[in-house]
Amino acid sequence: MPDLDIFSEDFSQKAAEAGNQARLQLLKQGIPVCYLDSEFGVDVIEYPDGRKVEIRFIPGAPGGQNYKVIRELKHSSAA
Repeated sequence: MPDLDIFSEDFSQKAAEAGNQARLQLLKQGIPVCYLDSEFGVDVIEYPDGRKVEIRFIPGAPGGQNYKVIRELKHSSAA
């Protein structure tokens, strides 16, 4: 087995691509995806219809009610 360098640029690129492919597969299946938009530094929920909203998590709140929608986003940095 070749040495695995998790700090290499190649590893970072492959990990990012795998994450993006997983996001696209979930959206294709009709499942919304939550992630940190690293370009803008905000938490996002992306819906299968293409809408994206900025959210803020509410610590200690029960699942399904643990975030508040801040605003709809018009940019598309994660595509």
